[in-house]
Amino acid sequence: MSTLKDRLETDLRAAMKARDELVTSTLRMALTAVRRAEVSGERARELSEDEVRAVLTAEAKKRREAATAFGDAGRAGQAERERAEEGVLVGYLPSQLADEELARVVTEALAGLELTGKGAMGPAMKAAQAAVAGRAEGGRVAAEVRRQLG
Repeated sequence: MSTLKDRLETDLRAAMKARDELVTSTLRMALTAVRRAEVSGERARELSEDEVRAVLTAEAKKRREAATAFGDAGRAGQAERERAEEGVLVGYLPSQLADEELARVVTEALAGLELTGKGAMGPAMKAAQAAVAGRAEGGRVAAEVRRQLG
């Protein structure tokens, strides 16, 4: 079993004992998403550490988008709850790269690659995503790659 999943389960038990409703419900939701990912596909399997991290990243993004939607709809209480859940999930993810760091990492990833024409975006994104390794959202990486490709 992955260590991140172990940590989620251990922290869930601790939150339940402490009667922390926010953390308990958020971690239950996260573990449910991980288990759903484990049984999706042709057969059930254990997720790797990176796959668990990807599931948590997706769940955090869902919370951020929901908070924006609730805020726009005038439901401040629900928006705040979604932001709090996102905060719990972000604690399990690697720290995000600042814009300057992201630009440097993408520049290094694209160095040495001969990327020209319309077909350059795919290989450039593949190299950049591998270099970033989950430390920045895909949209930010894509924007930086587009900026550097001109």
